[in-house]
Amino acid sequence: MKKLIFALLLFSCPFLVTAQDRDEHRQRIKALKTAHITEGLNLTSKEAQQFWPIYNEFEEKRRNLYMRERAEVKNVECMTEDMANSLLKEYVEIEREDYLLKQKYYNDLKNIFSAKRIMRLKEVEDEFNDKMMREYRARRKDSEE
Repeated sequence: MKKLIFALLLFSCPFLVTAQDRDEHRQRIKALKTAHITEGLNLTSKEAQQFWPIYNEFEEKRRNLYMRERAEVKNVECMTEDMANSLLKEYVEIEREDYLLKQKYYNDLKNIFSAKRIMRLKEVEDEFNDKMMREYRARRKDSEE
């Protein structure tokens, strides 16, 4: 029954949103992801209390790194070599911070879960992301027809 409800929620999410709906859309996806992870890991209430603050902090920091990495580079042809080197150093720094962030995250999770359960978390996240991409592609294909 839970899977049926989850599937209905997933398929009812609009994937083409206006700028003003983005925040609400993100919140709906986050709720779906939370439900999917909670169910996929079969979290107890104690585990959930410990896990979600760590997970949410990790996700927020990764999102900030992503935004830094995706910052628009304007007119590479007019860029000086020093500016290009500076950007390359920033990219390497972002990768270093991401590595350190993941290392801390997995170490923090080891205080709650076994390594095997942490690997299951990765698997559950990948399943969710795959479902979201399939749904997005299907909706996109339907809108093109």
